[in-house]
Amino acid sequence: MMFNSFLKFTQSKLNILYENSLFLQNLDKLIFASIILVFLTSTCLSSDVIGFIALITVFLTILQLLTKPGDKCEPVKFELWLLAYFMIVIISLAGSSLFALSLKGFMKTVTYLGFYVSVVHYLKHNTNKIPYILAAIGVCISFESIMGIMQNFAHVDEISTWQDVSKLNPEEVMTRVYGTLKPYNPNLLGGYFVAGIPSLFGLSAYFFTQKYFKSGFAALGFALLSVITLFLTGCRGSYIGCMVIFAGLFFVAAKFLWHRFKKLFLAILASCFAFATAALLFVSALRARVFSIFAMRQDSSNSFRFNVYQSSWQMFKDNWLLGIGVGNKNFREIYGLYMRTGFDALSAYNIFLETAVESGIFALISFVGFLFVMLKEAVSFIIKSDKIKDVIFISTAVISICAVMVHGLVDTVFFRPQLQFIFWTMAAVISAVLQNNYLREN
Repeated sequence: MMFNSFLKFTQSKLNILYENSLFLQNLDKLIFASIILVFLTSTCLSSDVIGFIALITVFLTILQLLTKPGDKCEPVKFELWLLAYFMIVIISLAGSSLFALSLKGFMKTVTYLGFYVSVVHYLKHNTNKIPYILAAIGVCISFESIMGIMQNFAHVDEISTWQDVSKLNPEEVMTRVYGTLKPYNPNLLGGYFVAGIPSLFGLSAYFFTQKYFKSGFAALGFALLSVITLFLTGCRGSYIGCMVIFAGLFFVAAKFLWHRFKKLFLAILASCFAFATAALLFVSALRARVFSIFAMRQDSSNSFRFNVYQSSWQMFKDNWLLGIGVGNKNFREIYGLYMRTGFDALSAYNIFLETAVESGIFALISFVGFLFVMLKEAVSFIIKSDKIKDVIFISTAVISICAVMVHGLVDTVFFRPQLQFIFWTMAAVISAVLQNNYLREN
């Protein structure tokens, strides 16, 4: 590979510098610290600050690749789809009619993908740090769940119109919590929970397998608390994402429990179903919120999304080959030409439609190809492997990614950095664990 030949050349030239520099020899520790800091700052700081810290991670990784003897890049099969996606995005940028605005969106894409490559590279050599990264995400999720519970008891006021109350009785109006994530938005918090709650469940399973029972029960308790807070966000897309999480959990649990603890497994499954049913029956605000999903055009939020989908589909048909260029600012400028009066939008409210609108049909195919091949290999590993720790790590990542993708069918928060960095970290966990297992087997 030409790139690895270049790395080998630079490493040989800078070998003396590496051997005499404590900074270069300790880059792994700095990269790990910066990865953790990305998650910790996501709870309260602005997108620009979070992105800047992620760029530090990317810079440190590039520096390590250029100087550390023997370091190289070895992409797995599904990452070739991601490379194709990135190349198409570059072409889309070059052809954008709003190049300056599209360039800003492109730089965000570079940051996210650079962070993905950095985390993959780090975890390939430090798979023992995966629990720490899951713990960092879990701590942030737990913090937001506590803040959400406090906001619910305080009956915080809405910052903007977050639900259609025109057809609701007063007792059916939900206090929608939004945590500390910026910008304040219950849908963002709901999406954040969807992406991060699997980390707490995965961490709990890891602790139990290591016989750290107190830590396991603590992680499980915070996971369940976070699920409760997720429902307090009133984000209906995250409700659907939560169903995906529990479906994934039961699928993976069946691998270990079905043959030896069949009755226990069925009892847990029945208990979860009974709890969800009871919540819908006895909590009128939650019931009204869930049933509004099926109200179609009768709910103003649903109607708004349908209008956005129609306008975005027309945008795609007119720019199907290369799209309009990446970025929400670019989208808003072009969307103004297509929108129905009074229905301005930040994005297409659908991950896949948004990708097609921004970068064209081939970018969409590449992105879907990346997801499909990655998840196919990951699920195959979960089914066949008897390495419990690796199965837990990959299962956590798969459940998170699937839940985020399903939530992203009806919402726009996927493109916020708080979700993006968790999503790409989960993808990096899959890549690193699969690569290490492949190397051990060959």
